[in-house]
Amino acid sequence: MKIVNSIQELKRYLAEERQHNKQIGFVPTMGALHNGHLSLVKRCVEENDVCVVSIFVNPTQFNDKNDLATYPRTLDKDSALLEPVGCDYVFAPTETEMYPEPDTRTFDFGTVSAVMEGARRPGHFNGVAQIVSKLFYAVEPDNAYFGEKDFQQIAVIRAMVKQLNIPVKINACPILREDDGLALSSRNVRLTPEQRQKAPLIARTLKESTNFAAGKSVQETIDYVVNTINADPVMRVEYYEIVDGITMESIKDWSDTEYAVGCITVYCGEVRLIDNVRYK
Repeated sequence: MKIVNSIQELKRYLAEERQHNKQIGFVPTMGALHNGHLSLVKRCVEENDVCVVSIFVNPTQFNDKNDLATYPRTLDKDSALLEPVGCDYVFAPTETEMYPEPDTRTFDFGTVSAVMEGARRPGHFNGVAQIVSKLFYAVEPDNAYFGEKDFQQIAVIRAMVKQLNIPVKINACPILREDDGLALSSRNVRLTPEQRQKAPLIARTLKESTNFAAGKSVQETIDYVVNTINADPVMRVEYYEIVDGITMESIKDWSDTEYAVGCITVYCGEVRLIDNVRYK
């Protein structure tokens, strides 16, 4: 496994791989890797000849400076996790390498990026589009892998790839969870022992809501989820929306879509956790 810091060096290595007709898979990450990330890497290794993993904490997608400052940076530990699962190249650029000058590009993906996370984190998805497009131009992968925990982000990246005409297949991979149901996240390490004990309420409530929803309206289901989680004093729902899984538009009635997904963001103490569940 090689650790590469410059785009030029990475392109040189990957050009050599392509000369041997090798298919290249790519997993973009911000590091602080856990088993959820590693499940993406393992799938990438299985489905491609070459696996590239990027580790870069992207400043342009943070609208909270404190969140950026506290985001864990653990390159040595991450690299030690990646080698045994078959990663070939770790791309770990500096901020200057990725942004030699400010990226002034602005993207418009319509409703897909305007609602939920987009509405509450202004500029977040524009920053995601900036960095993921830069990484795609650097790696030029055949396949890229993203976790479904960031459900809306995948929709944004699909829209970006279509808009910029980037020839890469976007592969969405199932959420990996702890034994108690909590979705794996780099943020989980920031939970106190009490908060960690409480956090599985999110996944448990979402799962229970899929049964509750039978014979109930969309709004009744939303109220059930929000009220159940907010009943715990450690938890505070920022939003819970049931949306069309393609357009991200909120639905009013179950008949509005054949692909209904509930997307939630909850503050557990000061830690912001996201999750989602499919209804149909």
